[in-house]
Amino acid sequence: MGSLNLPENSIVYIDSQILIYSVESHPKYGPALLPLWTASRRGTVQIVTSELAMLEVLVRPIRDSDQKLRQDYEDILLNSDVRLQNIDRPILLDAANLRATVPTLRTPDAIHAATARAVRCDLFLTNDRGLKKVGGLPVVFLEDVVST
Repeated sequence: MGSLNLPENSIVYIDSQILIYSVESHPKYGPALLPLWTASRRGTVQIVTSELAMLEVLVRPIRDSDQKLRQDYEDILLNSDVRLQNIDRPILLDAANLRATVPTLRTPDAIHAATARAVRCDLFLTNDRGLKKVGGLPVVFLEDVVST
């Protein structure tokens, strides 16, 4: 298994999948993400995600009445060093532009991509191959990291 290359003082954007792998201790991806969380605690990287991630990760715990999992997600999103970026008008306009120019891009992915561009991330960590088509986005696929 490879390891994440995390430049010091970088902004790492994570999408909802990365949160899910981390919180739910995915057997394949969870261990690969430990260096990211360690670097965040040390202050050598800043982790950012969109407020949209909160909606995406909380649906299943709410539907399943899983209060512990819900609390775990709320803790990582609200009580950690993860920065939740607001979805504002410029992000929505960029997301609309992305949806118009990359027809296969779904709206949630367009919002994540536009948010990552707005915060000028140094690395966008995901497993969503559809984001490869978004220009100017420093996408790193976690699957590629664990496969090397």
